[in-house]
Amino acid sequence: MQQVENILKVLDDASSRTITVFGDYCLDKYLYIDPARDEDSVETGLTAHQVDKKILYPGAGGTIANNLRALGASVHCVGLTGDDGEGYDLIKCLEKIGADTELMIRSESVVTNTYTKPMRKTGEGTYLEMNRLDIRNFNETSRELEDRLLANLEKALERSQGVIIIDQFVQRNCSAITDRMREGLAGLATCYSDQFFFADSRGFAGLFRNVIIKCNQFELPGAGQDENSILDRARQLLAANGRAVVVTLGAKGALVFEPDKAAACVPAFPVEGLLDIVGAGDATNAGTMLGLTLGLTLPESVLLGGCVSSITIQQIGVTGTATIEQVKRRFEEAFDEVQ
Repeated sequence: MQQVENILKVLDDASSRTITVFGDYCLDKYLYIDPARDEDSVETGLTAHQVDKKILYPGAGGTIANNLRALGASVHCVGLTGDDGEGYDLIKCLEKIGADTELMIRSESVVTNTYTKPMRKTGEGTYLEMNRLDIRNFNETSRELEDRLLANLEKALERSQGVIIIDQFVQRNCSAITDRMREGLAGLATCYSDQFFFADSRGFAGLFRNVIIKCNQFELPGAGQDENSILDRARQLLAANGRAVVVTLGAKGALVFEPDKAAACVPAFPVEGLLDIVGAGDATNAGTMLGLTLGLTLPESVLLGGCVSSITIQQIGVTGTATIEQVKRRFEEAFDEVQ
């Protein structure tokens, strides 16, 4: 396949790319519980689960940053943390992977978005995730923080070839990406037309303008799950947005819509065995943006993103990453099968 050959030719240049990850960041906190250590609480009589191991990962925008760093790219992080312990942990996690956190904003007016994931050990020695405990913001982000975020993003744009915008939460205007921020991003995308602006939104894909919009089939505004509905709604979003739209379809791959072009179907990479799809979309985002900054077409870049995601979802119970060598091997396997 010509697309595979094109991708393999540029992968060794990944370390020359610098990408900004802008928007919502989280701390992913995995707590590993051994039921053999359970105790009865003296105060409540309820079972007190004993945590014997804790592992922290940067989540949401942090997952994208982690994937980009694993692929060799440099990363500037621009987002919000609270002035709290979780914020301290999140920054340390980002610094540990080698991401630049100079432009992250810490504020007492917000809390650090945190996903706490208790993992209970089974009799077979594996772990099953229990009910997740979430910390997030439910108050609207202040205008002062919006101004600081946009100012820091402009500083980052001067140092990078593209920006991934992560719009993680469905609570409107309560985190880094707000209605006003989307307006500012549309303006910046026009001013910095030589850079790639790529937005992934769970709840507000229809509100972005002048950027490449990526969402999955369930997040596509107004779409049903039949093929014609997805095609119609994606084309409507493309017409309103003016740039491009990527709709991921899970195991069916993805559809890419660009102005004055027929929709492109991008195949998925087949994977077997146990899968953990947490962070799959973030891995796709990282691979796709890396491809764009390396000079690949959007369909080729989405294929690269799908390859990265196919590797990460096979890593169970962790926020997975993929290296350039792993990506090369998977592409070479797929290329050999086609040959």
